[in-house]
Amino acid sequence: MSIRIAALRQEPGLLETMAGWFPHTFGVPEEAYRESMAQCLAGAGPVPQWYGAMEGARMVGGLGVIENDFHDRPDLAPNVCAVYVDEPWRGQGIAGKLLGHVCGDMAALGVNALYLVTSHTSFYERYGWAFLCMANAGEEPVRVYRKETGLL
Repeated sequence: MSIRIAALRQEPGLLETMAGWFPHTFGVPEEAYRESMAQCLAGAGPVPQWYGAMEGARMVGGLGVIENDFHDRPDLAPNVCAVYVDEPWRGQGIAGKLLGHVCGDMAALGVNALYLVTSHTSFYERYGWAFLCMANAGEEPVRVYRKETGLL
């Protein structure tokens, strides 16, 4: 079966699926995701946004776009967050498909650059993200990456 990328704002019926799926990725409580997803559905602006990689009705990967992903550089916004693909579906290009989709979608919403924080050192480069700087996120420094969305 093929994977399709679904944007929550375009498919609000996926709210329960997405709100139930994201908490297993990074230990953030479901209530925090629900609050952000409610803001997404209210449509006040381009951020926040939530996306799911769907295999039929099953969510196998996802990511979001929020203002700040728990780091000390509020000038580097908005941030791609919660990038995750469930283990059985890894190595199939799903993360790349999610990252490509979010860049195109955010460009269409008027956002010309995205940022993300990670401890990975080579994963995002293969999808065109460029290391920008280090930032503080709690007790550990994190790598900040930047990507032009394609907006001219």
